[in-house]
Amino acid sequence: MLVRELTLGQFRSHAATRLELDGRPVAITGANGAGKTSILEAVSMLAPGRGLRGAPVEEMARTPGTVWRVAALVETQGAAREIETTAEGGARQVRIDGKAASQAALGGVLRILWLTPAMDRLWLDAPEARRRFLDRLALSFHPGHAEAALRFEKALRERNRLLREGGAQPAWLGALEAQMAASGAVLAANRRAALDRIGAAMDDGSAFPAAEVALAYPEPTPETEAELAALWAAGRARDLAAGRTLIGPQRADMAVRHAAKGIAAAQASTGEQKALLIAIVLANARALASETGAPPVLLLDEVAAHLDDTRRAALHAAIATLGAQAFMTGTEAALFADWGGDAARLHVAEAGGRSVIGGAEA
Repeated sequence: MLVRELTLGQFRSHAATRLELDGRPVAITGANGAGKTSILEAVSMLAPGRGLRGAPVEEMARTPGTVWRVAALVETQGAAREIETTAEGGARQVRIDGKAASQAALGGVLRILWLTPAMDRLWLDAPEARRRFLDRLALSFHPGHAEAALRFEKALRERNRLLREGGAQPAWLGALEAQMAASGAVLAANRRAALDRIGAAMDDGSAFPAAEVALAYPEPTPETEAELAALWAAGRARDLAAGRTLIGPQRADMAVRHAAKGIAAAQASTGEQKALLIAIVLANARALASETGAPPVLLLDEVAAHLDDTRRAALHAAIATLGAQAFMTGTEAALFADWGGDAARLHVAEAGGRSVIGGAEA
């Protein structure tokens, strides 16, 4: 899976950028604020969802009210595909090979994984952050996962509204609980399957420590459709008193342990926490490559800056072994010195409020 051409129009600080790529990893350097991460964010918009920064679509426009555009010629399974996504009036549109498509359809074209500095505290954050990360892992294997999540969240919000307002007719609640149970069972199955695949693809001989990953809940929670529906029906009185749904897939967490040391990720050092995160993403990439026959595209924002020389070399080796196209950013070219001809180079600078690439206005 490769991005061969990438075009940005009025996207973040990029007024009109066009890149032609040869399939090698891409090392992008430049000062903070120059527009490096914006290139990675643009690539992430070729996948379902809100991209690697999780920003509202209207915030991605270079100037308020401007229509932004990201277009790409990609190669997947040996075939060339065209992807275009734009946003106008807060709504995002997608076209694949010139035809209107859903965001979910993007997952059937490209698989994209990413790491950002904002994820460094993932193991110390609230469960919600890890649940979002877990759902990105599940989505990489199951393109329909996002739609199941939307169906579940919509029914959950409606049930919670009725609970806050004092309840409703049992038939109304039962109908919502049936919708929640159907989509919730899909979420649970996808999450568990993703973690099983990632665990099986973990490399315990690397400079990155092997991670033990598991699906966890704050209290015992069933995962089948029938059991979930029965759980919510039986728990209506308790949920009514709380004004919300207390048990279910919306409370899921991702439990991670340092396999060699036998400690939870949250108890590891800052460096080991970062290394565990990288180990999981690399295992995700290996599992996808094994399943689909092609490695996913990797977006690694400022990752090398937080690694020592040994782990930088290990990351280089892992990406080379995968054969993945990785977009990597860093403020200094020295961070990518050992890549030699294995990586293409881009330098991004800011000039007059616009991003400039390779000395030409972009």
